[in-house]
Amino acid sequence: MEDMLYTVAETAQILKCNVAFVHKLRQAGLIRFLKLGCYKCRREELEKFLLENEGKDLTDPFNIKELETVKK
Repeated sequence: MEDMLYTVAETAQILKCNVAFVHKLRQAGLIRFLKLGCYKCRREELEKFLLENEGKDLTDPFNIKELETVKK
């Protein structure tokens, strides 16, 4: 059975970013966590985050922008 909950470090590994950036995403309210000793994110919440933010620039989670499309 696949894990239901991911720690911040595991979330960072899945998103291929660092732990500090995952905390920024959490603080911006983009990924909801629960605290069971340490912060944990549900798999479904992480999947929802990825679907809702596809095509967006999240470099600054407090100022999200649409990615520019390449014009041919």
